[in-house]
Order: sequence, then C-alpha cells, then structure tokens
Amino acid sequence: MELSKKALSIKPSSTLAISSKAAQLKAEGKDIVTFGVGEPDFDTPEHIRKAGIAAIENGDTRYTAAAGTPQLRQAVCDKLKRDNGLDYVPAQVIISNGAKHSLMNAFMAILNESEEVIIPAPYWLSYSEMVKIAGGTPVIVHTKKENNFMLTKEELEGAYTDKTKAVVLTSPSNPTGMVTSYEDLKMVADFAIEKDIFVISDEIYEKLIYDEDKKHISIASLSEEIYNRTIVINGVSKSYAMTGWRIGFAAAPLEVAKLMASLQSHMASNPNAIAQVATLEALNGPQDCVDEMCVEFKKRRDYIFEREEAIPLIYALKPEGAFYLFVDVTGTYGKKHGDVEIQSAADFASVLLEEKFVAVVPCADFGMPDYIRLSYATSMELIKKGMDRIEEMVKELI
Repeated sequence: MELSKKALSIKPSSTLAISSKAAQLKAEGKDIVTFGVGEPDFDTPEHIRKAGIAAIENGDTRYTAAAGTPQLRQAVCDKLKRDNGLDYVPAQVIISNGAKHSLMNAFMAILNESEEVIIPAPYWLSYSEMVKIAGGTPVIVHTKKENNFMLTKEELEGAYTDKTKAVVLTSPSNPTGMVTSYEDLKMVADFAIEKDIFVISDEIYEKLIYDEDKKHISIASLSEEIYNRTIVINGVSKSYAMTGWRIGFAAAPLEVAKLMASLQSHMASNPNAIAQVATLEALNGPQDCVDEMCVEFKKRRDYIFEREEAIPLIYALKPEGAFYLFVDVTGTYGKKHGDVEIQSAADFASVLLEEKFVAVVPCADFGMPDYIRLSYATSMELIKKGMDRIEEMVKELI
C-alpha cells in the first residue's frame, strides 16, 4: 500500500536526532554534555506554575474557543501594543499549540500549490518542511557572514519570481543569534510592499537580546502597508521557559486570521485550556523572571563566545540574541582525529559526540553544511565542561 509522497518527502528533525543519540550514550553511562535542542534550562516561573495549578483546581479544563480564550487573545493584543507598538484586536489573534503550530497555520492559510516562500539561510530547519507540508515550495537564499547573515536586496530580487508568496524573517535568529536592524527590516518591508507578498515574522526570541545597542523591532510596526502584509509569530516557550506548555500565538490581517482559526478548529479543536490560563499570567504578571533569565543568558553568551574565540580552526560571530552560537568549522576540514578525516560539519559533530561525548547540531538542515550550532541554554558548569572538550578535540586534530 502506497503511503503519502508528501509525508515521505519531509525530513526528520536533525536536532532531535542528535538529542536521541546523546540520550542513548547517556543511557550507556557516558558523561554527555548537550549543546543540542534549544530549550531554556530554567523552571517555569513560580507564579506561572501556580496559575496552571489553579486552572486545574478551578475546573478550567474544558474546550475553549478554537482560536483561544477571549482573555488570552486580549492579553496578546495588550502585549503587542506594549512591547511592539502594534495595534491588533482579538479577532486578529490566534492562540495555538506552540509557535510551531502558529507557523504551520500561517503557511496553510496563505499558500496555494507550488507557490514559493523565500527563506534566508541559515534558517530554523522546520520552516522549509512546513512550507512543503502546506503545498508550497521553499526557496532558500544563502546569506553571507560578512553581512551578518542578513538578506540583501540583491539576494531578495534574485530569489523572487511570479510564484513568490512570502518571505520568512527571524529576529533574533535561530541559529545565528543575530538581530535584524531597522535598515534591513525597512528594505524587506519595502520589497514586500512593492511585490505585494506576505512577511512571516518569527519573533519568538524577541526578549532575549543582550546588548544595549541592539533592539527588537517588529517589521509590522514600520508602516500600515507592511502591517497589512505581515503575520507576526510569537509565544511563551523561550522567554518564560514554557516549552512544554505548548502555547504560541499569531497576529495577522483579519482575513488571514479567520482562515488560520478555521484551519486550527479542524486540526486541533483548541490549544490547551490549562496552559492558556498559565500564559495569561505570564503575559500579564511580573516580568522580573524574564529579565533574570536574560541576565544569565548574557553571562553564558559572553563566556561561550570568549572560549570559542580562543580555539583555533573554528570561527563564530558574536550572537546578539537568542541562545545559540553558530560556528564555522571549515578550518578543521582535511584534518584527522584518529582514523577519521573531517570533511563536513556532520563529521565534526560525529567525532565530537563519539570521542568527547559532546552533542552539537550540524547545520546542513539549516542550509549551512559547514557550521555547527551550540545552544547555551544550559548551565555554566556544563558549558565550561563542553568547551573544554571541544578545545581538546580541536587541538588533537592532525
């Protein structure tokens, strides 16, 4: 019996594959240091946890409206106004089972068969697979590190065709950690307006920015024209250490929001009722917890970048946000560790895991096969141990 060609064409997540291999080695008794999946190592803040517990005790465990409770949709509107200078009404907001679900809803709402989505590489690996699931065609644009991995107008123009429907932006970026400047946002906005295409703006890491001269700007805030072409994606997983609660949200032009809500009603009924109550507390409650996490992530960012800079043969730009270090390992190509010659970032990652018990993510599936990604969303103790081992391995290359 033949299975779905579309489903068979979708690649499994390499980040989860690395985590699986690391978990296997850990089960075998190996002392594994994992720089893999991007998940804060902090507990969900206490006041948010208590709100979730109270929701259970109060019986808030039934179906909600498909697009989320009215209270939470209003809270998202308030957050977008407060933090981003954006005016939305609750009917334009869709609460989903994580920002990944919000993205999938967005692609399914706007794409017809074979329409194209421009995705700047490096990119979070699920974007291209989501576009394919929605029937579209991902068009990958390889950005350059000398441009801080930012799209240029020439690159956009080279990727555009009469089938182009949207362009994806991520700031701060997974995997580079770079923050898109006002000038770069303005260029993309002007292009999207001129070509009359959508912008999918993934802003999930917006609160994790570490330098005073860097600021998150939502592209939808630049003008009414780009506001009407932008689908803003965000959520509480990263900023509030709520990855397992699975709440994301999208804000979109009304006609797009209605389609997203309709799709979600058939695919998922509604997002988790208990998690929605907890998210309401996250958005409306004290924000000290976010600031505290940001301070700690900045310490880790500074340390891991300083350590990387001191290791020969590898290179990275200093990340400005999120919690990833994006490392060029081409300097190790052609060198051997034992009997293994390194010819790709995948080889580097494999040797590192098998010989030094450090898990990193090789970035071929992020559109950059010469890079690895290190998540510093882990304790300083483990970061130090892991960087010691990476340094040791690199210095053993011949």
